[in-house]
Amino acid sequence: MTDLVIRHLAAGEEHLFQQIPDHPAVGKGAFGHQWATVDQGGEYRLDWCWIALRDDRVVARAAWWAGPTDEAPLALDWFDFTDAEAGTELLRAAPLRAEYALLLPPRWRDDAAVRADVQARIDAAAAAGMEPLVERFQYEWTPECGVPERPGRLVFREEPDDEKILDVLRLVEQGSLDAHARKAVDEGGVDQAAREELEFFQWCPSPREWWQLAYTPEGDLVGLHIPARNHTNPIVGFIGVVPAQRGRGYAYDLLVETTHVLAAQGVSKIVATTDFGNEPMARNFAKAGYPVIQERYFMH
Repeated sequence: MTDLVIRHLAAGEEHLFQQIPDHPAVGKGAFGHQWATVDQGGEYRLDWCWIALRDDRVVARAAWWAGPTDEAPLALDWFDFTDAEAGTELLRAAPLRAEYALLLPPRWRDDAAVRADVQARIDAAAAAGMEPLVERFQYEWTPECGVPERPGRLVFREEPDDEKILDVLRLVEQGSLDAHARKAVDEGGVDQAAREELEFFQWCPSPREWWQLAYTPEGDLVGLHIPARNHTNPIVGFIGVVPAQRGRGYAYDLLVETTHVLAAQGVSKIVATTDFGNEPMARNFAKAGYPVIQERYFMH
């Protein structure tokens, strides 16, 4: 057996990445996403698309993604192999680090064959030094789902001052059920978690005026909601209730308002996620008519 050759793609080698077919149920290709390089009109940079070859055949592939102006990858989008050890070696050798977001069908553990293929990817990534972070439900609202009726309990106001947004985020991040927020709090406190959220909002190419704080009719702060667009879809960017107002069901009111703001733009869909462990938010999405279309397994 010849040695493994690991390198990124060069111009004209795009066909090599496609020597490994997309899995029918697992990963980006299973959910209609197309891999293509920037030169082909796609989202992936050649030097962020890596392959492992043995005997001139591709036995593992990986592609990292970021927005058009980002200087470092934000996500490991594609990771497939016919040789698990080669997949691990590829992740070790490539000088790129980002979260691995593995796209999965709902209730994927119920299918033994799918479960085995998922576990193989998890094991290969773990052998390369990655650790599980969180599993999430992925939702997709479409106009056919209907726009939920506003409860009418809150008053929404634009807030142009980022420092005031940060102050609210610092409150919201206290006791958050979101795994990424908890990780940030563990690393640098609520200030780091708040700033990471703000940086994400600023990264999104959507209007700043969509950011709104929510108040009771008496003027008490309830929280904030951020309808947004990432570089692919309209999204529920953020829903947060301050600790003093929790337990009153206000997260649902915020989600409904986000849905109204985006639906008013004539969008064909709204994408959203929540952690498996955030049962209250999962119930809110179900109540607002957001169906689960996939699950996601995150490693970091």
